Amino acid sequence: LDNMTPVPRYFALNQILTWLRGGDFQTHIKGLDELQLTHDNILLEACNTSFQVHFQVGPSEFAKLYNIAQAVTGPVLAAAVNSPILLQRRLWAETRVALFQQSVDTRSSTLKKRGHRRRVSFGERWVDDSVIEIFREDIARLRVVLAAGEEEDPLAMVARGEAPPLTALRTYNGTVYRWNRPCYGVSDRGKAHLRIENRVLPAGPTILDEMANAAFFFGLMSSFLSHYGPVHEVMSFDAAKSNFLSAARHGLSAHFHWTNGREIRAADLILEELIPLARTGLENKKIASEDIDRYLGVLEERVKSERTGSAWAIRSWANGDATGVRPEERQRRITKKMLECQTGDLPIHHWDLCDMGGTDQLWESLIYVGQSMMTDLITVSPGDLIDLAASKMQWQHIRQLAVEDQEGCLVGLVSYRDILKLVGRPSREPVAVSDIMTENVLTVSPQTTTLEALQLMRDRGVGCLPVVDDGRLVGMLTESIFLGESFSLIETELKRAQEADGIS
Repeated sequence: LDNMTPVPRYFALNQILTWLRGGDFQTHIKGLDELQLTHDNILLEACNTSFQVHFQVGPSEFAKLYNIAQAVTGPVLAAAVNSPILLQRRLWAETRVALFQQSVDTRSSTLKKRGHRRRVSFGERWVDDSVIEIFREDIARLRVVLAAGEEEDPLAMVARGEAPPLTALRTYNGTVYRWNRPCYGVSDRGKAHLRIENRVLPAGPTILDEMANAAFFFGLMSSFLSHYGPVHEVMSFDAAKSNFLSAARHGLSAHFHWTNGREIRAADLILEELIPLARTGLENKKIASEDIDRYLGVLEERVKSERTGSAWAIRSWANGDATGVRPEERQRRITKKMLECQTGDLPIHHWDLCDMGGTDQLWESLIYVGQSMMTDLITVSPGDLIDLAASKMQWQHIRQLAVEDQEGCLVGLVSYRDILKLVGRPSREPVAVSDIMTENVLTVSPQTTTLEALQLMRDRGVGCLPVVDDGRLVGMLTESIFLGESFSLIETELKRAQEADGIS
């Protein structure tokens, strides 16, 4: 952590949050796929990054504007979602929301049982009068994790007409991660200011898309009150929170509980009501008409086509179904395509889907065993009957089965050849897998190069290699994997040769 972000504050924050947590951080996210893992520090939250925008407000207008920010966050996020895939799992439309909430969850098991609030939250109610309500609630519920240096008495500074830095408050507030976070600051000229920091918007896919998202947010912030009236009178806080979570999970397909009890699909609400409202808000603030047309035009076309960054990635991923491209290779190709498209001027809804055909870059996904191994494994336990092992092999058309214990540790390997040796034996007593399995199994790690693994398979005359990480089975390398890849490479080269010779 301190090598990637060489700032002492972050290193100290990681140590303290890990101590508060009482151990490793658990992440469990369910979407179309499921991700469950354990990590020893908070750096997992850095897998996805945000595009944070700040809306400066006056103290007397903070409450009403903060509540508006909470209300519009769901629709704005629905149009901006951009991170549906994490570690080759298809999860939320904006997985960053779930990941951030869990990756810095410092609650012990006891606090979780008591329903204690996370450090990352949307909040629990509307603000009534002042930003002080938020600061008091956070300080009352969440522990101080970083100390600030001594500072002059702020009241004495106010008495002299100076703006106090409130370093302790700002340091503490920097360790509490509301999705709309109040921020106090003092400019270089000594003038105090108050801001609403919107932390929901994802980074990307392009700078133009980010600017379109920001324009949408600012426009709604400027026009919501005059159109709908006070938020708390037309919408419950639970509705706003539900909209936010629904947007994070489903993007433009989310169904919202909107003003005055209405239920409406996110895309319909944005197109029919909110984009025109955002345009009015920006016009009232004297934003140049060509800028309004450009940024809200990008957002409108994105919503009409329902081609958010998240939708583009998921549809690109699905292109690999027909060609049988492995998840690791799909993820690599999508990432490469994103980098290529980001260098241009086109927003996400104009991008072509990622091509999952061809083998031009196939070698890049075969460098290490961890890239080419199978991870969706059929296994048996040592106590299973050999009849079950034989049936699994027949049903799944495989010749070897890894044997693992309850902890996922590799304890042996059983092959179809081992089972054939039992044919003709006079005894009809049940035979367990542990009776015939090979215990001292040749293995490799995910970091082993594929070339080394191939040479090992050839030299030892084995058709498969279990892949083990810290004693636990994480994958399997088989001859069939390389046979399929070799066929694809040979087919591609033969077609190229035929085209070069003019043969159809």
